Amino acid sequence: MRKNKVLTIWAAIVFAFLMIPLLIITVTAFGGGSAITFPIESFSTKWFANVLALKSFRRSFLTSLEVALLATCISLLVGIPAAYALARSGLKGKQLLKSIFLSPTIVPGIVIGFIMYQCLILTLRIPVFAGLLAGHFMVTLPYVIRVVGSSMEQFDFSIEEAAWSLGCPKGTAFFKVVLPNVTSGISSAFMLAFINSFNNIPVSMFLSGPGVSTFPSTLMNYIEYNYDPTVSAVSVLLMAATVIIMVIVDRTLGIAALAK
Repeated sequence: MRKNKVLTIWAAIVFAFLMIPLLIITVTAFGGGSAITFPIESFSTKWFANVLALKSFRRSFLTSLEVALLATCISLLVGIPAAYALARSGLKGKQLLKSIFLSPTIVPGIVIGFIMYQCLILTLRIPVFAGLLAGHFMVTLPYVIRVVGSSMEQFDFSIEEAAWSLGCPKGTAFFKVVLPNVTSGISSAFMLAFINSFNNIPVSMFLSGPGVSTFPSTLMNYIEYNYDPTVSAVSVLLMAATVIIMVIVDRTLGIAALAK
């Protein structure tokens, strides 16, 4: 009984540690003053209006959204078959292949950004947006392979083999038997990949260019010269957008699984 009480208190402390900063940043977003203060002196929503009024914020937000969505979708198209192949494979070097696929999560982001900038922009001279997309693809792919791969490894492939024995083509069995059973992994992979791409700063810092800048980079530049409640308002909007995207992806994949 005493042990349960201690665990409950500890859980409450951890919850408070996580939630109090979010609560404070949310409150400061509605401050009426020109500086970030807590508690706030007066209530106002003008800083949210300021976020929407800034053209650089609107443009960079759309760029980040486009890059994150494209990079995540490409990572899913590449990573799901790769995770499937690794899960089904009996190769002796499978662990080495996994390590290679996951290596971008070990290398510091600033190193990846510099390497991609040197290779894609300076050497190959590809367009800035294409280089940015390639850099974010490298960031997101490991999350897809790791998360979807874990779901694939827990799947009983004898079910797929039974479908084969009943005359179901391998491609059809993959889409109708395997994928519906790993939708939770795909959903989690999408969320992790998208969020890490959208919030990425080191890679974006190197690969951004004139007229092509991501939202986090633009926000960092804004903070350097303007530290006002606009920053808090942006944080609140990003948290709300993240929750909405997570719900949409989870519901969409869940409905797709039920349909199959």
